[in-house]
This record gives sequence, structure tokens and C-alpha cells, in this order.
Amino acid sequence: MNSISYSKSIPIIGNHDVVIAGSGPAGICAAVAAAREGVDVALIERYGVVGGNLSVGHVGPILGMVSKGTMRDEVVSLLGVDKNDMIGEIGVAHDMERAKRVLADFVNMENITVYLQNTVSDVIMDGDTVKGLIISGKEGLSAVMGKIVIDCTGDADVAFLSGVPTEKGREDGLMQPVTLEFTLTGIDEDKAIVCIGDVDEVQFNGKRFLDYCKECAENGELPPALAAVRLHRTSTPGERQVNTTQLNRIDSTKTEDLFKAEVELRNQIKIITDFCKSHLPGYENCKVSSSGTTIGVRESRRIVGEYVMKVEDVADGRRFQDAIVHKAEFIVDIHNPNGAGQAEAKIQYSKPYDIPYRAFVPLVVQGLLVAGRCISGTHKAHASYRVMSICMAMGQAVGIASALCVKKNILPRVLDAKEIQDVLIQKGVDLFSI
Repeated sequence: MNSISYSKSIPIIGNHDVVIAGSGPAGICAAVAAAREGVDVALIERYGVVGGNLSVGHVGPILGMVSKGTMRDEVVSLLGVDKNDMIGEIGVAHDMERAKRVLADFVNMENITVYLQNTVSDVIMDGDTVKGLIISGKEGLSAVMGKIVIDCTGDADVAFLSGVPTEKGREDGLMQPVTLEFTLTGIDEDKAIVCIGDVDEVQFNGKRFLDYCKECAENGELPPALAAVRLHRTSTPGERQVNTTQLNRIDSTKTEDLFKAEVELRNQIKIITDFCKSHLPGYENCKVSSSGTTIGVRESRRIVGEYVMKVEDVADGRRFQDAIVHKAEFIVDIHNPNGAGQAEAKIQYSKPYDIPYRAFVPLVVQGLLVAGRCISGTHKAHASYRVMSICMAMGQAVGIASALCVKKNILPRVLDAKEIQDVLIQKGVDLFSI
């Protein structure tokens, strides 16, 4: 590979206590939680809207469960979806436009410095310690310094750039497929089917709906990769949130893959819409009203941390002394990395499990914490905790951890998890119920 030498003075545009990269479900909760502890917080976001998959990612419903009292409850309330909007344990998809407004207010009320439309380009290191981030925006390259940095990028960009060991995918390196979610309007609620996902047994034409979709794919009425048509209610009657588009063998950390995915997935939106119109009662007059600004990524880099979450921890409902997320729960949801449907012959269910503080603390590098789907865990364990409810609880806990580190002038690896637990409990978070 050819290279060039490049030397340029980069201005420092901010000195903060805590710097957070990524304003998705984990990032906004980390930022607000840290700010509420009285430290100076900066939030860096590559798009022009905060919220990540809650807004520009267009992902809904908000999946997964955690213990009572976490910031997840606060965010869900802000978005206008609550327990009254549940189908079993699956909620309706929230209003993405409302999310853009209320989540910006959620961050803005805490006097957080937000660097919108800025991408993390590099990491500033002092030996093995992260001291700040190089960001790229309309004014060129700038430096934002922080006593503690939190990586909530989803792709573990900060961790990777700082030298933290990372992993991708399963043993053969393949990762779960990417998807572009979209919303259909013009649905007749008296006739239209709802399918919440691969665990749904809803019937259609005398058979399980997803088996019907699979037959359609086998008959050429749908592309093979689109054999699971998932149709969620939204908070607005007459709409469905569609989680069906799929492209395998895409690596969201490689620039060369991104445009390929955008083109293919947006073309799939038309295919799925036409299928719904022609095959499903109540969908005859449906049309696309909105879609994600960017592809939805289920899996990319995962850090290697002080503890690696295992699928056994998830399946057995393991408890940890240093738990900072309690009663996390979701199926081991592995969308097939090399085809349609699920990767496993039988979907594995989790028992409510803990996530220990050690899984958020990366090896090798100091001054850095990680929250969201890129924490330390195996491919299979990650398939459960990667969902948004659990990521919000992660962000809150790690935001509190960062504030404690600043106040005590210590590094995350030294912080006693009990101190994080004490603050969470004071805020009404359940950490130890059976």
C-alpha cells in the first residue's frame, strides 16, 4: 500500500472531563449519566442528529429487557412508548421524528458540549493512555481532550485506533448481516398481519407466517435472503416498521463495503414493498414513508476486555459480584451470517443475566471505557446483549464510572465496581434482586 507523510498542527478545541464518541443508545445515556454526576462532558457524533439507531438508524421496536430503574425507562418514556404498547414482551416501534427532537433535548438539558457532524479520525495517546480524540468536521481536523474517554461507536473505532485488541464475527470471521429498516404507511389495521420476529408463531393462510414467507422465497416470489418478513406495529396506527432487508458478508468497518450495502438494501426495500402489496391483505395500498439514513449493523468489532462475556453466562443467567448491568435479557439472536433466517437450528433463550464492570474495561489501553454492542464478549454472547435496551443500561453505568474516575483522579482499571453500584442503587436501579 502506498502512503504519504503528513504533518500539520491540529488545534485543541475542547478540554473536558469525559469525552464520549457516538451518541447512540449507549452514548446518550453515558453522556447524560456522567453530566448528572457534575463532570464536564463532550459528546461526538458523526451525523447531524443524536440517537444513533434510535433516530437516524431507524431501528424499532426497542428490544431487550434490563432491571427496573435504569435510564432505559427514562428514554422509553421520552419516546412515548411504554408497557401499554407491548405485544407480549415486544414493544411497538417509536416515532423516529419524535426521537430526533426529544433525544436532542435530553442531551441539551444537561449542558453537554456536543460536536455534531464530526467523525473520530484518530486517538491521542500518552504512552498506553488515551488522552483525547482527533475529530474531523467542516473546519478540518481538531483535537478534543478528555480525562476519560468512552467508546460508544458500536464499531469500537476508538478502541481499535488506540491499540485495544479486537475481534470480529464467529470462528470463520463472518458477521451477522446488515439491514436497512423502513416504515410502511397506508396499512389497513383490520386486515394487516403483524410479525414480531423469528420467535413469532402468528398464522397466515393456514400456516406459520414465516414459513409462508420461506415458501415464497423458495418459489422465487421473494429473494432467498428475504425469507423472514418481520412487520412491527408502530406508535402510529396504519404503519408497519419493516425489519427484512438483508445483505451478508458486509464489514461495516471497511469503506469499500458501505456503498455496496446501501445500494443493495435500498433496492430490496422496493422488492419487499411490492411483495407486501401483492401478497398480504391490508397492505394493498401501502407505501414507504421513511427509512434509515444509514445501514443497520448488528455486528462488527468487539473489544477484548478484562472479562469476556460468554454465551453460557447469558443462557445460565449468571450473576457477577462486579455487575453494573442487572437482569439483561434477550434471545441469542444470530441472524445467519451466510444465508437467510437464523444461524442456529434452535433459537437459544437467555435467563436474566448480569454484565460485569470488567467487560467494559479494555485490555492494554488505559483511560478508556467501552459501552454498547462492542463490549468484551464472544460472538454468541454478543447476539443477546447487542440490543438497545441493554445498551442504554450499559451507557448509564459506564457514564457513572467515568465521572467517578474523574472525581477520584484514577483510571478505569483501578475503579472499584462497588462504587458504581452504590451510585446506581442510589438512583433507584435494581442491581441485586433475584
